[in-house]
Amino acid sequence: MIQNDILRVVVVYVYVAILLVVTEKVLVRHPETSRKVLHIMVGNVAFLLPIFLTKEIMAFIAAGPFILFTFLMSPYTPLKSIRGRTSSAGHSMGLVYYSITWTILAYLFFDCMVVIAIGIFAMSYGDGFASLLGVRYGKHKYNVVGDEKSFVGTLAMFIFTFLMMIVAIVYYQFVLGYQFPFSFASISLLALFAAVGAIVEGFTPKGLDNLTVPFVITALYWYTFIYVGV
Repeated sequence: MIQNDILRVVVVYVYVAILLVVTEKVLVRHPETSRKVLHIMVGNVAFLLPIFLTKEIMAFIAAGPFILFTFLMSPYTPLKSIRGRTSSAGHSMGLVYYSITWTILAYLFFDCMVVIAIGIFAMSYGDGFASLLGVRYGKHKYNVVGDEKSFVGTLAMFIFTFLMMIVAIVYYQFVLGYQFPFSFASISLLALFAAVGAIVEGFTPKGLDNLTVPFVITALYWYTFIYVGV
């Protein structure tokens, strides 16, 4: 079982390596686009979660090492030769927080992978498109805690988080047989969770939304649909 899981780890590593090459080499002339393409596309690991058989492998071998890897390429690394390699495209500590979140969610919710996927999609597609569209079209700004946001970005955060929550649910219904009580009430709750995530993103500074947003949304989803069983 462990040997098979290690092979699945290789699949994840190869996928992320391809993304790094594309974003850091092919899109090097467009650092903001590069950063967001990487941020969004890494989120597709949520579709690969079902290939893993053990939570320890997923959390500590597939996800965990990226905490160290992304930190070593951040502005705070002790290795001067690669210092700021991610921040040159605007990554800073955001990818480190991203990796921390995936690791924790993978360990806590391995037995209910749709929860992990929802958290990953919220910080990848949701937050990624919030920044991408906010920078491009967000003329009207607001500043709550010292980090400028845009209303367009916040709306994009809500829309893409909501849509990707539904994608995650449908995907895990098809792949793992996860049962979700589709109804007007349940869809309304998903929209409410996405709205809360958008508000949290708007109030969170300095890339910390890669921690706050997925944990808040997964907590709301888990409590409502898994623990309480609405």
